[in-house]
Amino acid sequence: MAAATHNKRGVRLKSLTHRLIEAWALFGGMVILAVVAIQSISVVTGAFGHPLPGDFELTELGVAVGAFAFLPYCQLTGANVTADIFTSGLGRRWQAVLVFFSAIIALVFSVVMAWRTWIGAQDQFSYDYQTAILQIPIGYAFVPIVISLILVAVAAVITLVESYQDIAHPSRNVYN
Repeated sequence: MAAATHNKRGVRLKSLTHRLIEAWALFGGMVILAVVAIQSISVVTGAFGHPLPGDFELTELGVAVGAFAFLPYCQLTGANVTADIFTSGLGRRWQAVLVFFSAIIALVFSVVMAWRTWIGAQDQFSYDYQTAILQIPIGYAFVPIVISLILVAVAAVITLVESYQDIAHPSRNVYN
């Protein structure tokens, strides 16, 4: 009975994590749509001699935040770039092994990047770095990027566990 309760909690936690990562990707999409809107407005107003001041600053910050927001979803769903031409002929277990090792790499990479990006954010705030025209503190863009990298680490742990289970029990494997 205790194992069933533990399993239900695990399923709920995994479902919550999936929804959180999907919501974060949607947030990234909204940021990118905002960048497109800002650029569109700037082009139209620029045609009349009054482009939006600092539009390129908002574009730089927005694209960085938006792109990083998609990474956890890509890790979770296996939507990262892969070399399928080399792996499509492999058996289920070997594909799971490759996913397992790529999840380890993603986990290490995301943890190191989150740590170093957080230190970079602290430096941005302590030195009061700001964009040139709009005077937006650059450190604020680092915060959602760090959150994205932490979510990549969480997604990597999930894919690591799933691929390990696929290696241990290839009959339950979803590949091929």
